[in-house]
Amino acid sequence: MSRKKRIIVSVTNDLYTDQRVHKVCQFLHENNYNVLLVGRKRRSSLKLNPRDYKTKRMRLLFEKGALFYAFFNFRLFFFLLFRKSDALLSNDLDTLLANYLVSKIKRKRLIYDTHELFTEVPELTNRPKVRKIWLGIEKWIFPKLKTIYTVNQSIASIYTKRYNVPVKVVRNISPKWIVPVIKTKEELKLPLDKHIIILQGAGINIDRGAEEAVEAMKDVENAVLIFVGDGDVIPQLKTKVVHEGLDEKVKFYGKKPYKELMQYTFHADIGLTLDKNTNPNYKYSLPNKVFDYIHTNTAVVASNILEVSNIVKQHNVGLILKGVTAETISKALNSLIKDQEQLKQYKLNCSIAAEKENWENELKVLRDIYL
Repeated sequence: MSRKKRIIVSVTNDLYTDQRVHKVCQFLHENNYNVLLVGRKRRSSLKLNPRDYKTKRMRLLFEKGALFYAFFNFRLFFFLLFRKSDALLSNDLDTLLANYLVSKIKRKRLIYDTHELFTEVPELTNRPKVRKIWLGIEKWIFPKLKTIYTVNQSIASIYTKRYNVPVKVVRNISPKWIVPVIKTKEELKLPLDKHIIILQGAGINIDRGAEEAVEAMKDVENAVLIFVGDGDVIPQLKTKVVHEGLDEKVKFYGKKPYKELMQYTFHADIGLTLDKNTNPNYKYSLPNKVFDYIHTNTAVVASNILEVSNIVKQHNVGLILKGVTAETISKALNSLIKDQEQLKQYKLNCSIAAEKENWENELKVLRDIYL
């Protein structure tokens, strides 16, 4: 058997909930790569479950802002420089600078997985000076890259047009969900006598419809909205729930490992994905939660953004909102709760769609890239 190729994979998160990176690392591990995944360790980071590949989480003095990104890339540069590797995999623009410099110094292959239109996220579009720095890094490095892939065709087309380089597509789709032993609602502390609506994810942030979803629950009866995940707006949502007296209608379950998260998703009747068309990054996004919902036969209620709308309409697995407001959300939820036959049909359609929309089919592109 040939020597395993050594690949170092880097990302700026704490590795705990990043399923895309984990799936790619697992694929590489299963295909004769010696994988080391590098991220960061925050004060709030939870312990990682055992994995088949090696991981390293770096502790940093700063946890956010310009100093975090500067120190992370500084640490990452020297880490990559003095570690043996045959290839480097950079995830997103915030790890690209260190990876690119080391790849040139050591003459190693660099692969770039861009999960989003990084310079178009609200956190940067609202800060033009900071965005200009990131855009400068992207414009300098991106046209020089040889191997690039991203999460959907819309983003691939934008990058190809912008930098005149080919970009492949590996969608962030759930693997076929082999149903494990299912925990009961009692074990998960879920209500037994209510319809369950879920909004999940590691990035429950501004402009992703969470605030409107909470507001909508004032007018939704016989149901509870659960948040499983974390994000910038969670603290203010918790405050709002208390102030509005919605404690019995909105529940927070925090971050969960993927396998445990899917237990909650399985018990949900309806899954929400409510990114707003407020910036190009959200406009062309295709959140993996859409496919998690499909794989657990959870009907989808989604905002009208291109890639998500295409999936929901193609497979007829739920409703597309005309706009992300409390009124449109509550109206859609009430209609599904009242029309149980339609809800059952969407669930059935999910089970059919899952046979096509799965990670196993996306692996064909990864094989072309890495094998």
